[in-house]
Amino acid sequence: MSLHVLKPGFLSTVQDRGRFGHARFGVGHSGAMDRPALALANALVGNPPGAAALELSLVGPVLQFGCAATVALTGAELSAQLIDGQAVPCWRPVHLPAGSTLQLGRMAGGARSYLAVAGGLHAPAWLGSASVDLQGGIGRALRSGDAFELAAPAAPSWRVDTGHATWPSWSVAPRAWFDPRTRPLRIVPGAHAAALDRASRSALAQAVFRIAADSNRVGYRLEGKTLRLGAALEMVSEAVDFGTMQLPPGGDPIILMAEHPTTGGYPRIAQVAAVDLPWLAQQLPGAGLRFEFITMTAAGDLLARRDQALAAVIAEIARRRSAPDACAARGDR
Repeated sequence: MSLHVLKPGFLSTVQDRGRFGHARFGVGHSGAMDRPALALANALVGNPPGAAALELSLVGPVLQFGCAATVALTGAELSAQLIDGQAVPCWRPVHLPAGSTLQLGRMAGGARSYLAVAGGLHAPAWLGSASVDLQGGIGRALRSGDAFELAAPAAPSWRVDTGHATWPSWSVAPRAWFDPRTRPLRIVPGAHAAALDRASRSALAQAVFRIAADSNRVGYRLEGKTLRLGAALEMVSEAVDFGTMQLPPGGDPIILMAEHPTTGGYPRIAQVAAVDLPWLAQQLPGAGLRFEFITMTAAGDLLARRDQALAAVIAEIARRRSAPDACAARGDR
């Protein structure tokens, strides 16, 4: 009952909701970059929202299933097919027969996809989480030859074909959870926003910045208008979080991402609204970013509404998973 990695893809790692409560010891959260996509992939296969799954970056892996398994792909759309050429759709549960080889290719319009397997991935956990943290030296990316033990899947509610991938007639509409359209990234002024000089404050609100090529799960370095402080600041290291925008001495801002350190000594000029972090996580190097300042209250309201919508979708998925589906589909070979 196992899953074998034949090819690892560009950067594929095990991620769950992350490890929390250890920042005082210098241990960061890590976890999925696009957390709603992880939660939806898990919901589609009947797992808890934060169960361990695979986070895939840019180009997916090739995986062989030694047993029948129910899987789901969310996040950035990517090509997915079995080795016999049968297409595998995203944003719905798919039952794969034993012996299936799933080939996952390039992503379209985004940077990260998530593959959940019913029963979760049995991966080593440390401090309560299986999330790989490359920056922190916890775990590593997938390699050819890796294997994961899988739980025996529950029988799907739809009719299955033991020789082909099958799935129900329903799916999650991706547009609400993966929107590739360009739009402003909403930010809240940081503790040191007022320390920027006048030109830099204006640029942060109006200029277009681009995500640099050396950006990764630790942080997105932004290129464009160089930002400056009005006067030098005496700084000590202070707590930072996913979405904190710091300003190093060179003047190119950095937005910290999922593998961020727990503290930082650069001025904190802004904080990305948590509701927009999944959208930011899907942006590719070279993408342009324009910022829109909002209040802390507005950011909290937006996140609360997003979380309510996510909970409603997860509840509807659970309802549909438990109901018989007379219109089960099978992909064309």
